[in-house]
Amino acid sequence: MRTLITGGAGFVGSHLCERFLAERHDVVCLDNLITGNPFNIQHLQGNPRFTFVRHNISNHVEIDGPIDNILHFASPASPVDYLRHPIATLKVGSLGTHNTLGLAKAKSARYLLASTSEVYGDPERHPQREDYWGNVNPIGIRGVYDEAKRFAEAMTMAYHRSHGLNTHIVRIFNTYGPRMRLDDGRVVPNLMGQALRGQPLTVFGDGSQTRSFCFVSDLVDGIYRLLNAEFHEPVNLGNPNEVSILDFAKEILQLSSAKSQIEFKPLPQDDPKVRRPDITRARMLLGWEPKVDRHDGMRRTMDYFRGTLAS
Repeated sequence: MRTLITGGAGFVGSHLCERFLAERHDVVCLDNLITGNPFNIQHLQGNPRFTFVRHNISNHVEIDGPIDNILHFASPASPVDYLRHPIATLKVGSLGTHNTLGLAKAKSARYLLASTSEVYGDPERHPQREDYWGNVNPIGIRGVYDEAKRFAEAMTMAYHRSHGLNTHIVRIFNTYGPRMRLDDGRVVPNLMGQALRGQPLTVFGDGSQTRSFCFVSDLVDGIYRLLNAEFHEPVNLGNPNEVSILDFAKEILQLSSAKSQIEFKPLPQDDPKVRRPDITRARMLLGWEPKVDRHDGMRRTMDYFRGTLAS
């Protein structure tokens, strides 16, 4: 089997490259490194079944030879990144999705789109099920990411319905683990980085907003199962164990033994107040649910960030 992973030098993408190599696939990792990091895949470069291609998937691409699977994970994925690169985010969700779907059609390949819990916006239903259409501000600052992913889902389903393409859509909830960037702006690296540096921990609003954190190895296992399932509508993957951001910050302080204080700042525009996946569909279709306990996953992630700061 030969598998193309766009965004393969990113946080989740690099873990996917490892998993598919472990499953004896030839892996083509495509990334323009706008937010990806060559260090994430450096250890794979000597593997004869691994190929890295530096390319912007928003531009036309041709890959020689057969391709059995395409996983489209290219996109800025944190608020810091997609607010810094709003046009590129919109392009990779639209043009990049179009290009990868066209390639999948030409190669008769299975296709999996990385979508996001952000398609639910600031949800009015809790927990979020796949049949909920969401509450998204299309012209807000987060709209460049939210609407790019919603458009990508619509195009993926159009290719499935019009061309019979074997497509899959994963809606990814908050995921964490080694290879996250300390400066990527998401809550886990933000709070852990601040704790390890002895800085005040930034909590937005009063900290009552909730998130549900899934360790990256659990997410990757769910993605692998979904790619091989005969199901074409979106599937939530995430950990339904919900925690408030304030309680999460306190857990990080305890884990790090930091003496930092918690500093409260205004809530950003359109920041979701709640976020928890209903994973009934994943349980029934894939036999999947997360296995890594949050405290174990946090310890492993903290150890990674300690090493990053020390190097």
